[in-house]
Amino acid sequence: MRKFWLGSGWKMHKTISESLSYAKYIKNYTINNKPSLSLFIVPPFTSLYVVSKTLQGTSILVGAQNMHWEDSGPYTGEISPLMIKDCGAEIVELGHSERRTLFGETDLMVNKKVLSALRNGIRPLICVGDTFTEKNISKAESFVENQLKIALQNVPKEYGSLIMIAYEPSWAIGIDGTAANPDYVNHMLSFIKDTLHKIFDDQVAELIPTLYGGSVNLQNASRYAEKPNIDGLFVGRASLEVKNFIEIIKSVESILV
Repeated sequence: MRKFWLGSGWKMHKTISESLSYAKYIKNYTINNKPSLSLFIVPPFTSLYVVSKTLQGTSILVGAQNMHWEDSGPYTGEISPLMIKDCGAEIVELGHSERRTLFGETDLMVNKKVLSALRNGIRPLICVGDTFTEKNISKAESFVENQLKIALQNVPKEYGSLIMIAYEPSWAIGIDGTAANPDYVNHMLSFIKDTLHKIFDDQVAELIPTLYGGSVNLQNASRYAEKPNIDGLFVGRASLEVKNFIEIIKSVESILV
């Protein structure tokens, strides 16, 4: 079975008690069922420590939803890489389209965060994706290529094994989003893989998993998992209920066996 990543991103959802309940449930499931997938959970900052602590000793990785690029300093309201690492984070989600559109994050800021995460031994999950306009005027590839090249600028090749890429087009995200056609995603991830081979050497590029996120749910997860260039899925609202996430795990596993 090929290695396949499956993550649950909670965004601005769940109190500490709700997060703890979710973490305990998924922990018991993995202990009893030993899923073959590489699982990860990305809770909000307030629940990061308790989720990490609860899942300690399991195969499930825990990530933060963002971070600042400096280790410390006068950045009121920000969270540093040292802080999320201290909470148990092994992954950090960077460059999500909501961060870019709602909070003004630029490609250069994402690059600073990527370099900082790698310097601190944290695996960056770098989100890239086109808008509806770019897709419609056949500029999706060039737009995503630019995001990748800037985000990975000056990244030493020895850090390649830590990098993860998530293709998350903004038009596929959120309540009003439309899930991308699996063939289209497979094509875009093939393009992303080709771009990674241009940025790094072949050996490094082959180590970088390419995931898809955007209105993934129980009904379509297995259709994505069938595609050869999709190395994983990053699930949002469909995974907020732990039992739903477990059903998605089962659905994807049934395809990969």
